[in-house]
Amino acid sequence: MGAEARLIEDAERLSEAFAARSDEIEAARRVPREISDEMAKAGFYRLFVPEAYGGLEVAPAVGSRVFEALARGEASCGWVSFIGATSGTTLALIPEATARAVFSSPETLIAGVFAPNGRAERTDGGFVVNGRWQWGSGTENAQWVLGGSMLTENGELMLDDSGNPRAHMMMFAADEVEFLDTWHVSGLKGTGSTDFQVTDVFVPEERAVAFLNPQNPDRPLYQFPNFTLLALGIAAVSLGIARASIDELVALAGAKKRVGNSRTMAEKAHTQLEVARAEASLRSARAFYYAAIDAAWSRAAASERVPMELRRDLRLATNHAVEASVKTVDAMYTLAGGTSVYSSSRLQRHFRDVHVATQHIMVGPDILETVGKLYLGVPANASRL
Repeated sequence: MGAEARLIEDAERLSEAFAARSDEIEAARRVPREISDEMAKAGFYRLFVPEAYGGLEVAPAVGSRVFEALARGEASCGWVSFIGATSGTTLALIPEATARAVFSSPETLIAGVFAPNGRAERTDGGFVVNGRWQWGSGTENAQWVLGGSMLTENGELMLDDSGNPRAHMMMFAADEVEFLDTWHVSGLKGTGSTDFQVTDVFVPEERAVAFLNPQNPDRPLYQFPNFTLLALGIAAVSLGIARASIDELVALAGAKKRVGNSRTMAEKAHTQLEVARAEASLRSARAFYYAAIDAAWSRAAASERVPMELRRDLRLATNHAVEASVKTVDAMYTLAGGTSVYSSSRLQRHFRDVHVATQHIMVGPDILETVGKLYLGVPANASRL
């Protein structure tokens, strides 16, 4: 068995184990450390770390299949895995000696938030950083935490060559970060996506991502659109949740009978119609999603820049995968009737989890607006594509 097939097989195996602990994970409002350690040992956090530093540097589709498989069993584990994996790409944008020191073990977890909510004041040899960030998925289990920050010097914003404010992710050691108990939410409870903050933390310039190393290395994975890797993870988790919801409904339908009805749900025409539609919708969206990934990857693997038309298609496929997943989950939740409303119902959890996934900025409706402009030939800000 090849290394990539083994990763997917391990994800499927662990997915079943994590599903059995899903109540525990949700109650903890974070992935327990021992589960996080299992994912680290399996290699899920180093999927996109440069091979030269001990990472796996796999193709994006391999990562998506891992995240999707994990999410079928426990959505929060799939979510934290893609955050760790995508955060690992930052090692390609810092000096080699620093990257090797940060990634001192193959089980290292880096997590954080790219949004530039911090301020990094230039000082000798680095920056003094202050800030607070939301959606810090997996950060409480991480050895290193990232926080996007606006660069300042003498209190004024630092500008790039085009006159735009400079924003970089700063890399903090975990013991420099204060974690805040804010993650009281409706879904994806186990992701531990709590707020975190730093106060007057010194970050040497070599740990300011892309400050000393502004260009990605000339390797296929790092030519692939970086923001898109993040969006792909959201869609992969959503697809996994949707598949789990169909499986859950099918298992329920074979036994459940409504009051006063001698037929099971599975024997009723409406159930048959809705399940068939859900299968067609989900499989179609999934096929478009992976086809778009493969088309973009074929260009990156040939050491070419991924052209805008493929970036456009990729983000359309990604957003569509999320939307189709939500419709699938909603349909299965509705079909199950009163069973779905109980906390013990997996369908209720799928419903809550997938609707939280839709709130991430990387799959928001504005992405579709940008994509639509590109199809129509209307000027568009495609910086997030």
